Amino acid sequence: MPLAPATRDRLKTVSTATLCTALFKRGLRNQFIQDVHPLRHKGETMVGEAYTLRTIPAREDLNPITVFQDRAHPQRRAVEECPPGAVLVIDSRKDARAASAGSILVTRLMVRGVAGIVTDGGFRDSPEIADLAIPAYHHRPAAPTNLTVHQPLDINVPIGCGDVPVWPGDVVVGDGEGVVVIPAHLADAIADEAVEMTAFEDFVTEKVREGRSILGLYPPTDEQSRLDFAAWRAATGR
Repeated sequence: MPLAPATRDRLKTVSTATLCTALFKRGLRNQFIQDVHPLRHKGETMVGEAYTLRTIPAREDLNPITVFQDRAHPQRRAVEECPPGAVLVIDSRKDARAASAGSILVTRLMVRGVAGIVTDGGFRDSPEIADLAIPAYHHRPAAPTNLTVHQPLDINVPIGCGDVPVWPGDVVVGDGEGVVVIPAHLADAIADEAVEMTAFEDFVTEKVREGRSILGLYPPTDEQSRLDFAAWRAATGR
């Protein structure tokens, strides 16, 4: 089932930290992509369904610069076929010795309306990508062309990215801390729970700033804390 617009909107209002906690409550401990960071977080949360690209280690005789002349090259196809509103997630095997993409390809994704790009490798032209109006996440900058290390192979298949399994259609959420992957069938429920958790955490933050102890408040083991939260929700419309 495609990601519902209302679910996308709810996910844009919550943090990856809150989403990780909601997933942990369901036994999912390994959904936050490791060692992947935003080039420059501009404040808006990235949300989209995963469209994947898998690479293997490059074999020199099969990966010369001339492979880019093939219009069906998997990297080029992924850039041209990733649906608007989706997130292109690249399995670069946590190897940032060469780029997963550069500014031209990422610009093409941006113009096509793609919601973002994530790799557990690196980007070349990273200063230019950081200035684009598309969220981009990687491990670190990498100037060499991907052909020196990576051989793109499969499009829209299950992959691993930063030690996290990613299936096509999983929901990918990125903020200033990093990227979390939500199994597609849980997206609606996780979004609803995360919105509720965020409301409570905003209430707790307000009370802590006022000088209140976290004991009995976070978690709300005191009945008064639950009553105060209910009153706060009524007053704030949350």
